[in-house]
Amino acid sequence: MKRREFITGTAAAGALAGAPAVIARRTWRWKMVTTWPKNFPGLGTGAEFLARLIGEMSDGRIRVRVYGAKELVPAFEAFDAVARGTAEMGHGASYYWKGKSEAAQFFAAVPFGFTAQEMNAWLYHGGGLELWREVYAPFGLIPAAAGNTGVQMGGWFNKEIRSLADLKGLKMRIPGLGGEVLRRAGGTPVNLPGGEIFTALQSGAIDATEWVGPYNDLAFGLYKAAKYYYYPGWHEPGTTLECFINRKAFEALPKDLRAIVLNACRVANQDMLAEYTARNNDALRVLVEKHKVALRRFPEPVLERLRELSEQVVAEIADKDPLSRKVYESYRRFRDKVRAWHAISERAYLEARG
Repeated sequence: MKRREFITGTAAAGALAGAPAVIARRTWRWKMVTTWPKNFPGLGTGAEFLARLIGEMSDGRIRVRVYGAKELVPAFEAFDAVARGTAEMGHGASYYWKGKSEAAQFFAAVPFGFTAQEMNAWLYHGGGLELWREVYAPFGLIPAAAGNTGVQMGGWFNKEIRSLADLKGLKMRIPGLGGEVLRRAGGTPVNLPGGEIFTALQSGAIDATEWVGPYNDLAFGLYKAAKYYYYPGWHEPGTTLECFINRKAFEALPKDLRAIVLNACRVANQDMLAEYTARNNDALRVLVEKHKVALRRFPEPVLERLRELSEQVVAEIADKDPLSRKVYESYRRFRDKVRAWHAISERAYLEARG
């Protein structure tokens, strides 16, 4: 009897000792819905990279399956799908959700606003990320920066833009705050997911479109639908792509896995910017030299007027609600501070480099 009791007790102790190991090896299977076509270069592959990174960093404890736009839900329904728990994660850009919150647009791109470097500084060390979380909290979501395109191109046009008059009546695919600026310049902004842009431009449903930059625009074949390619991307000077996470799903994770998910987003944020910087000029050369795209710079009077309108639009967001005012004030203070520093650092150096 004593021997049997000893064996039973030893087995029970062993089971208890092994319990933490069993719990630690639990596997979480998550779904990620995106606003991008499946495996689209840069954006879609950025979502895939993030999913793979989470799996590798967690040693397989979190396995994320990525769904491109329309595979599980339409592109612009990704936000709601994650909020209601249809998927645990989403990948997109926060300016798509201005119908949910006007303040959300600040965390993607502001016309004539932050570059990628400045945006990351505001988010990580200027209080921006805390404000972003406050904006998304009512929807049960946790946001994180998960990519950046850097300065984008100004867009594709089926006619030359010689003056402000050429913007009047122009139907252009352009989301977020940039779209409102175009409206005030006399154009008509159209919000379309990436997968619908080429057909709309080719059919004449729109007269112009912005997308991202040479790397992505070449992949979409936009040169087949419009001849004139304009720069600079005044409307998106450093666009942050986001990962938004269902709060309940996130909080159900152990502490170490929560840290892994958030830090994987930071790695993906850095990696995407590096990829675009490495690939954009090669793609631009193909567009210009092989496909004979007409590269044009926006005339200075056009940029000056768009800059004036942008200041008006961004300032007016602050009057929408108290939270938008709070975000705007933080954004404005940090912008003024970083602009002063970059005048004698980044900008001065680039001018000196020539």
